[in-house]
Amino acid sequence: MRRLLIHLLMAGLVILTGCGKGDSGPDPARLQQALERLNAAVTPQERLSCLGEAAKQSLAAGKSAEAQKYAQELLDLLPGLRAQAGAGDAAMDAHQVLGRIALRAGQVDEARRHLLESVKIPGPRMTDYGPEMGLAKDLLGKGERQTVLDYFSICEKFWDRNRLAEWAQQVQQGQVPDFPPNLLN
Repeated sequence: MRRLLIHLLMAGLVILTGCGKGDSGPDPARLQQALERLNAAVTPQERLSCLGEAAKQSLAAGKSAEAQKYAQELLDLLPGLRAQAGAGDAAMDAHQVLGRIALRAGQVDEARRHLLESVKIPGPRMTDYGPEMGLAKDLLGKGERQTVLDYFSICEKFWDRNRLAEWAQQVQQGQVPDFPPNLLN
């Protein structure tokens, strides 16, 4: 019962602090908060809800090794927790972080793979607010239009088809869409 209460309180913190939404630029306070939540997580389910934010905030702070460690741990946890409500969003967070790290290291094929894997298990945050577009935008900057169009096609199965169609048209014309800030984590 106590663990359930802790998990519910932590989930409430995620909602109140806006974890996973909005600007994710370097913010030492957000990184510290994410790491404190992660350190307090005891069960695999609690870690599942904390690792994504720790990975994203570490990456935003320029701590790629730590970000990679958290994202990989998240992917390692997923097979046993796929039935959890946040599993799809956790997979998105992990793959988006790992893809951005790969792209920064010049591993474009790996970044493309992570982009497409990031939306294979739709989660509640993804279906309500939309899939993250940060890695897609980064890949467009490298000329990877077809991969991003493939990403949009997968996303059409669970999110706003009209918006995705508009963005797809822009990408086909060689433009980079003006993605809303809440999708650029």
